[in-house]
Amino acid sequence: MRQVTASPLTPPVEPSGTPASDVLVRAEGVSAGYENRRTRTRLIALRDVSLEVRRGEFLAIVGPSGCGKTTFINMINGFGKPLSGTVTVDGEVVTGPSADRAMVFQDYALLPWRTVESNIAFAMENRRPKPSKQDQARRISAALEMVSLTGFEKSYPHELSGGMRQRVGIARALVTQPKILLMDEPFGAVDAMTREAMQAELEKIVAETQQTVVFITHSIDEAIQLADRVVVISQRPGCVREIVEVDLPRSRFDVDARSDPHFIELREHVWGLLRDEALGAKVAA
Repeated sequence: MRQVTASPLTPPVEPSGTPASDVLVRAEGVSAGYENRRTRTRLIALRDVSLEVRRGEFLAIVGPSGCGKTTFINMINGFGKPLSGTVTVDGEVVTGPSADRAMVFQDYALLPWRTVESNIAFAMENRRPKPSKQDQARRISAALEMVSLTGFEKSYPHELSGGMRQRVGIARALVTQPKILLMDEPFGAVDAMTREAMQAELEKIVAETQQTVVFITHSIDEAIQLADRVVVISQRPGCVREIVEVDLPRSRFDVDARSDPHFIELREHVWGLLRDEALGAKVAA
């Protein structure tokens, strides 16, 4: 278990005496797809996916393009509904977006006419009950410090680098104290050096907030460096091929975890599961 430390951005804990399941998100027999009205056909993106996300866990999902990874994370967020099966958060069926979930997108999704501070505050503007101005200021300050952007409060997105913009996106998600942080290829648009630095930063943030994270990536190395478990999804229609436990010590960025023989073993195992998928071949049942 990661060490718990006090933080203004740590999600609220269950009230004393209230039982809390170790499972925060549960998908049972989930299939999902899209209707093409022009051709009157249905594209099946996911088929019969069942998995659990444990409370306080960092779960990474890897798979080939078009396998339904984003479709799945969107269903957790309430942006879409399954054709069959159920997705629940804390035992409640997901029927739409909720304040207990926050998304970090690949393309930053910042409002260009708002400052850094105002972009982060935007996440709290429609919350009910709305945090007091004092609480909002405290959370924004903590979020900026956590993503190393203190001093850039009054800057606009066009004045920031790509990595800094993504940090604003992460801060905006954390400031609402969500139960679940959903991240869809969050570092896919930044350069390799920035990506590695932000991976290390994210690991520290998650250790401090004890955040539950569902993280989509195409990078096997990124998945293994960040995650407690890696879910390997097959070619479309996506199904769970295997869930791999990542039993490597943390922090994985204080030393070069990628040189660890077990890291290499895990990478080769996940690549072995994905090799045929990546090459577009059909894997025998």
